Amino acid sequence: MTMTHRPIDRSKLFLSLLSGVLMTAAFPRTGWLWVAWMALIPLLLALRDISVKDGFRLGWLCGLIHALGLLYWLSHTMSTYGHLPIYLTIGILLLFSTYIGLYTAIFSTLIIYLGRTPMRALLIAPLLWAALEYLRSFLLSGFTWGYLGHSQYAWLTLIQSSDLWGVYGLSALIVLFNMALFFLILSRTGKTWQGLSIPRPLAWRGTLLAILCLSSTLIYGYVRLGQIERLSAEAPHLTAGLAQGNIPQAEKWDPAFQIASTKQYIKLSGQLGPQKPDLIVWPETATPFYLFHNQALTRMVQRGVQNAGSAHIIGSPAVRKSDDGIAYFNSAYLLDPQGNPLARYDKAHLVPFGEYVPFKKWLPFLGKIVAQVGDFHAGPPGGILEYDGHRIGPLICYDGIFPNLARAAVNNGADLLVNLTNDAWYGRTSAPYQHLVQYVFRAVETRRSLIRATNTGISGFIHPTGRIENTTRLFESAARIQPVACLKTRSLYVRVGDTFARVCLAVVVGLGLLQRFRRKS
Repeated sequence: MTMTHRPIDRSKLFLSLLSGVLMTAAFPRTGWLWVAWMALIPLLLALRDISVKDGFRLGWLCGLIHALGLLYWLSHTMSTYGHLPIYLTIGILLLFSTYIGLYTAIFSTLIIYLGRTPMRALLIAPLLWAALEYLRSFLLSGFTWGYLGHSQYAWLTLIQSSDLWGVYGLSALIVLFNMALFFLILSRTGKTWQGLSIPRPLAWRGTLLAILCLSSTLIYGYVRLGQIERLSAEAPHLTAGLAQGNIPQAEKWDPAFQIASTKQYIKLSGQLGPQKPDLIVWPETATPFYLFHNQALTRMVQRGVQNAGSAHIIGSPAVRKSDDGIAYFNSAYLLDPQGNPLARYDKAHLVPFGEYVPFKKWLPFLGKIVAQVGDFHAGPPGGILEYDGHRIGPLICYDGIFPNLARAAVNNGADLLVNLTNDAWYGRTSAPYQHLVQYVFRAVETRRSLIRATNTGISGFIHPTGRIENTTRLFESAARIQPVACLKTRSLYVRVGDTFARVCLAVVVGLGLLQRFRRKS
């Protein structure tokens, strides 16, 4: 029997738009995390009984709207700090959102193509979504921002399973729940999927499967929370401080403000000094000069470190001369309590068009979007800073949204993660809140405490369970201090990485090839 495909009408367009809006609403700052568990249902209703080609269009529309709502702040960053005209920043935002929307378009296309029966669609959809998120982690240099599972960062019991399969497992679970509810609705209303009716027993089996998976995840999370709390209480602790200087981005690289900016961080370290922290962390490029090259300002920093009496990790640009020329790095220096340099970490994953220009050899006319930064070189992943028996894994800004870099540090022996970043680029948009969410998952995936020092906020500490603690407000000058647990256990995710997501991708590719072979035969 040949199914008659329905054309795209205004109701289907509205449903696709609605799903895009609902997905965005699940993320900070709206933060209605419960919405994620039903956000895809309108899109799935729109995909009923339509062609593969129309499914692509509706999925792309949904993904585009979601990306625009989630990433609108890119336009603000490019216009305010890249000094680009607003029409150009909107165009770039639309182009990037179009790319992100393609993943939802592919999901919609393949769920129609591969999910010809309700049960097949129910089982394939979670694997397909996880596989597409995994592809997004490395295609075109990778962009892991705003995965569906990230929306659940505040549900601590749920997210504990990230130490098994990363955020991809949570995304798959959310999609499974959406699919189960969707087929339950179709069964109750007598509507069809791909021309097939949904028997009530089948719909209830799907619902029970989703409830069983969610319940199992929550039971695991409940048990694991208790285990990690106990391990953290028994583990060695390090008293850590952080400084948030709140230096306006417009002043950060102005030579007239170099001394004032440096003094601001020295002052904050001095406030922490009487409490005798073992380590104080300054943000990304906290020193608006090349540390250990500008001698006068470097001596000022070293005296500040000596007066505070604590080891420091300080974000600074770095330069290295060689026979091949001059190489610039976005770095984190470890200084001992006397101000002597012990080690340096160079940022491993640079921001495209912000810290380097991709395809520069072939597209020399492309310029950097953000004017204040230079052409940096990347350092090796998994770099470690060693101090007083601890191995510290730094993640500088963009580094931290990529789970493989935190994993590499922990596999190299890191018992503590440190994030240095400058979120001043984002202003008072939702981006600083969305950025913070990423580090909740780095802490849970690796079971490491994480210290987060930012220039303008949000700074704070993240417990190995993912609990956010002792945070600063946006755009305030502040110092924070607290003990952090230094665990040495290695989670399954640290050991095997994205194996779950790779299996999902392999299954989807295999099913696609099988489907194509059957059609040809």
